[in-house]
Amino acid sequence: MRWLTATTFLPLAGVAVLLLWPRMRDEAARVTALVVSTATFVVSLGILGRFDGSIAGFQMVEEASWVRAFGMEYLLGVDGVSLFMVLLTTFLMPLAILASWKVERSVRVYMAAMLVLETAMVGSFLALDLLLFFVFFEAILFPMYLIIGGWGGEARVYAAVKFFLYTMAGSAFLLVAILFLFFRAGVELGQGTFDVRDLTSVAHGLPVATARWLFVAFFVAFAVKVPLFPLHTWLPDAHVEAPTAGSLILAAVLLKVGAYGLIRFNLGLFPEASRYFADAVSILALVGIVYGAVVAMMQIDVKRLVAYSSVSHLGFVVLGTFAFNEEAAAGGVLQMVNHGLSTGALFLLVGMIYERTHTRELDEMGGLGKVAPWLAGVFLVTALSSLGLPGLNNFVGEFLVILGTFAENRVYGAIAASGVVLAAIYLLWAYQRMAHGPVPERNAVHPDLSLREGAILAPLLAAMLLIGVYPRPFLDRIEPTTNAVVRQVAPPAELAVGAGD
Repeated sequence: MRWLTATTFLPLAGVAVLLLWPRMRDEAARVTALVVSTATFVVSLGILGRFDGSIAGFQMVEEASWVRAFGMEYLLGVDGVSLFMVLLTTFLMPLAILASWKVERSVRVYMAAMLVLETAMVGSFLALDLLLFFVFFEAILFPMYLIIGGWGGEARVYAAVKFFLYTMAGSAFLLVAILFLFFRAGVELGQGTFDVRDLTSVAHGLPVATARWLFVAFFVAFAVKVPLFPLHTWLPDAHVEAPTAGSLILAAVLLKVGAYGLIRFNLGLFPEASRYFADAVSILALVGIVYGAVVAMMQIDVKRLVAYSSVSHLGFVVLGTFAFNEEAAAGGVLQMVNHGLSTGALFLLVGMIYERTHTRELDEMGGLGKVAPWLAGVFLVTALSSLGLPGLNNFVGEFLVILGTFAENRVYGAIAASGVVLAAIYLLWAYQRMAHGPVPERNAVHPDLSLREGAILAPLLAAMLLIGVYPRPFLDRIEPTTNAVVRQVAPPAELAVGAGD
C-alpha cells in the first residue's frame, strides 16, 4: 500500500462525496467529514508504524512520472521532521471538524474546504519534488481564504484578503528560485529536475553570491508563513476573524509549513548561506519572541492575545533551527508539535468561552471558575502548557532550544529565556481576569463543558501530558534527521574537529 499517497489524498475522496451529492443534509456532511478525517488519521498511523527512527534520510519514497518532458515527478517521502508534521495534521483535523459542528451556513462547502486544506498541508510536508511542493504550498491558500472570508467575523473579508496577499507575495520569490534551480540542474546534470535530492548537490555547487540570493528568495516565502517578525502583521487579523476551527488549523499546522520549509529547503539546499544569515535570522527570531510576548501582554481581546503568543512561541522554532546545534534543532522540531497542541487548544477554548459569554474582551469576563469550573480548569492546564511548565509538552521543546542556543550564544539564550517569563505573565494574567473575580450578571448562568467539547479537548490534554512526561519516542525519531541537517550546515572546520575527536 502507498501509505503516503493514501494519507495525502484520502481527504479528497470526502470532498468528492460532499460536492457531488448536492442534496446531502448538513448533518450528513458533518458526519462524512468527520469519518473521512478520522480515517485519514488512522491511515497516517501506518506511516508511523513503518517508520525507522534510526534512519536520517527519506523513507517510504513513492514516485511516478508526472510531466517527463519537463523533469516533473510525483515524488513523496518522509523523514523525522515531516513525520510528526503529518501526524499533527491528521490528528488535529477530526478535532477541527468536531469544533465546527455548529456551523450552519453552507456546511457542505465548509467541510469540503477543510478536507482540501488537509490534503494541501499533508502534501506540503511530504513532497520531495520542488514543483509539487509549490503546488501543495499554494493550494493551502484558497481553502483557508474561503474559511476565513466565508465563515469568519465582521472584518473577515479584510483579514482573508490580507492573508492571501501576504502569502502570495512571498510565494512569487519562491517560484522564481525554484525555476532557477531547475534550469541550473539542466546545465549541471544535463536535464532539468525538481527532485530535491538531486537539487541538493546542484545548489551546493552554486557560486556563493547566487546561493545567498536564492536563500533569501526561499526565506521570504517561508518567513511570511511562519510568520517571522516583521512579516507577521497578517496573522493577528486572520486569527481574530477566522472561525474557531480555522484558527486551530492556522496556528497548529499551517504556520508550521513555513518553519518546515526553512529546515527542509533553506538549510538543506544552502548551508553556506544559512551560516552567513544565521545571526540576522536569529535576531529576528529573538525580536519576535520578545515583541510577541510584550504585545500579548497589552491585549484585552483574549483571541488576539493568543495570536500574538503564536508570534512569540514560533520565534523559538526559528531560533532553534538557526542555532545549528543538535539539541536546539531537535527542540525546534518538537516545539512545532508542542505549539500546535497547546496554542491550538487555547484557540478552541477561546471559541468555547465566546459561545457562552459572547465576548472576547477580558474586561467583560470574570468568575468563569465559579460557573464553569471544568472549562476554567482545562484553560488553566493549557495555559500552563503554553508557558512551559515542567511536566507538560512546551517545557521540553523550549528547554532544548534555550539549552542549545546557550551553548552557541549566551546572549541569545538569555533573551530567549525571557520569553518564557513573559509568557507566564500574560497567560496567567489573562486566566486571572477570566476565571476569578465577580461574575458579570449577564454571564451568571452558562453551561460547563459539553460531551462534544470534552471529546475535542481530552486528546489534546493527553498529548500535552505524554510529551511532557515522556518525550523520548518523539525525539528518537526526530534527532537522526535534525542531527544530519546540523552536520550538513556546520562549518567545515567544525566537522574536521569533530572527526578528530
